[in-house]
Amino acid sequence: MSADAFFEAAYPFLEDVTTLPVKDLDEAVAWYQNAFGLSEIERNSEPFPQVIMERDDAKIGFAITDADPTQDGAAILVREIQQVRDELEGKGVEIANWRVDERDGQELQVFFVVAPDGLCYYFHEPIK
Repeated sequence: MSADAFFEAAYPFLEDVTTLPVKDLDEAVAWYQNAFGLSEIERNSEPFPQVIMERDDAKIGFAITDADPTQDGAAILVREIQQVRDELEGKGVEIANWRVDERDGQELQVFFVVAPDGLCYYFHEPIK
C-alpha cells in the first residue's frame, strides 16, 4: 500500500465483491468513478457482463445478474476515514450513520453509503 492510499481492501456482504449486481454497467462505471474515485481496469462479457474497478489496494466489480442490488454491497476498509468521508461528501455523496462499531473486541469508526443502484457500502477503519 502506498502512503497516499486510502482504500485498503473491499470485502463482500454476500458472495463476491467483483460481481455486485447493477442494471447498467456504463451508469455504474460513471457513478463510481465520480463518487468513489474508482478506475475501470477490466471488462468482461462472459459468463455475464462485468466490469472490475479499483482504487488504491481495493477492487470492486459490478455485473449484470438477476440479483437484487438492495440486498448486497461491500465493506471497504480505509485509512484516514475522516478524509475519505470529507472527499465523498465533497463529491455530493450522502453519508449515513457516522458512528463507532465494535467487532471482535476492536472498535471501528464507520459510515455507510447507499449508492443510486441500491448497493450499500460500509466504510470502516480500526480505531487505534
